[in-house]
Amino acid sequence: MIRVKRLDHVQICIPFGAEDEARAFYTGVLGFQEIEKPESLKGNGGLWYKVGDIELHIGTEKRGGYNSKSHPAFEVEDVEAARRYLEERGVATQDEKPIPGVKRFSFRDPFHNRIELLEKIE
Repeated sequence: MIRVKRLDHVQICIPFGAEDEARAFYTGVLGFQEIEKPESLKGNGGLWYKVGDIELHIGTEKRGGYNSKSHPAFEVEDVEAARRYLEERGVATQDEKPIPGVKRFSFRDPFHNRIELLEKIE
């Protein structure tokens, strides 16, 4: 049996050379805290972020403009306020199918990665 302690990180991808645009979105719009990648991985490109108690790794790869269903989901304190914040900055949001006890929505980053924000409700 494998005994998982917690989720450590999630990786999504951007096109090669798009780090500045990714930084503008993830640092500038979302306010995520960028952390330094290990020296051994810097040559691969991409960015790493600390988001709550996990890490978001943004790797680089050859990409088309596809819209995958794979995604990270981040629990936030006030999902409606988060949605208003994003929409005020021109980020299109989308309702998700209801799940009992959860308010949620998703959006796409500039590279077509899907990201979900959710709030657990009683």
